[in-house]
Amino acid sequence: MDPDETAATLIACTELEARVAELKLRVAAHADEAAVGEASGATSTAVWWAHATNQTRREAIRQMSLATALSNGHEPVRVALAAGDVLVEQAQVIVRAVEQLPADLDQTLVERAEAHLVAEARHHDAKTLRILGRRLFEVVAPEEADAREAKILGREEAEAAASLRLTMAEDGHGRVHGRFTLDTLTGAMLKKALLAIAAPQHQAATNGLLGQRRPGPERMGRAFAELIQRYPVDRLPHSGGLNATVVVTMTLETLEGRLQAASLDTGERISPGLARRLACEAGIIPAVLGGPSAVLDLGRKARFHTGPMRIAMTIRDQGCTTVGCDWPPGLCHAHHDHPWSRGGGTNVERGRLLCPKHHARAHDPGFTTTQHPGGKVAFTRRT
Repeated sequence: MDPDETAATLIACTELEARVAELKLRVAAHADEAAVGEASGATSTAVWWAHATNQTRREAIRQMSLATALSNGHEPVRVALAAGDVLVEQAQVIVRAVEQLPADLDQTLVERAEAHLVAEARHHDAKTLRILGRRLFEVVAPEEADAREAKILGREEAEAAASLRLTMAEDGHGRVHGRFTLDTLTGAMLKKALLAIAAPQHQAATNGLLGQRRPGPERMGRAFAELIQRYPVDRLPHSGGLNATVVVTMTLETLEGRLQAASLDTGERISPGLARRLACEAGIIPAVLGGPSAVLDLGRKARFHTGPMRIAMTIRDQGCTTVGCDWPPGLCHAHHDHPWSRGGGTNVERGRLLCPKHHARAHDPGFTTTQHPGGKVAFTRRT
């Protein structure tokens, strides 16, 4: 076949596939009415169908749902599918959009809406039809469309706000994997920011001439990392008395170019090369062991521990110092072992990190504090 014949044949095959799909859905609806598979003990015709044809249960249920809908109405959609004028995924979108119209809407308006989408299916794919379906009410009742759309969008935005999620997990090999769910607006803002960072002009300006163009997912991943690394920490809320700063602990030899690895205040280890780079960038505080340091003992001149003191305790304690507690440094309080109210001084040596629960116990006369090796403490209720 020449190119024109090949193109025509491919289009004809696609139309034939739609026509066969309509026949299959008609038979599926009849099979459901006849309770096919009941003799085998299947819980539904869709479940039997999935097992008998090695489909996934989800796919069989999806097709059976469309088959039932077409057998109980939506004749224009069924006819268009039988003629090969719409595809199965388009038919699903049309049926879903029509069934989401108000239940009290006049039937004439419902039929007009369905006919409108069937006609649009000749020019648009399922994705665009879904967008048109969201504004289907404008076609049948334009005077009420804006109020209805505002109500729908308000409900969707409230549901989206309640479903925001972020999960992160380390794989133990230098990577963190995550998943997130955002509302549409925030997702659009994130995408815009990442595209701006991933743009060739930005990459050329920051990294020099570009070589081989990297795959899209890798470019976006690098852009995401750059967005996080370059976000100004002074614009973030404070946590545990400090802004959202990563503390890198390294020896003076590492900073000067030696090969010793460095540590983050979250417990992870990083290469010496990365540690030296981070020491030069905003949002990263290098705590150099063996180098010059800030004043870490204020005596009685100040009651509260300073930022450098908190950082020093973070490096030393790595979190709540209570035996068995795993709260991270950023959620802990700085505690005076010798209470300030009783003449204690403000310094690192006689200070420690305690989570809010154990900090309260440290000041509760109903508990005794026991010192353990390694700077740990335990609290026991007095009897």
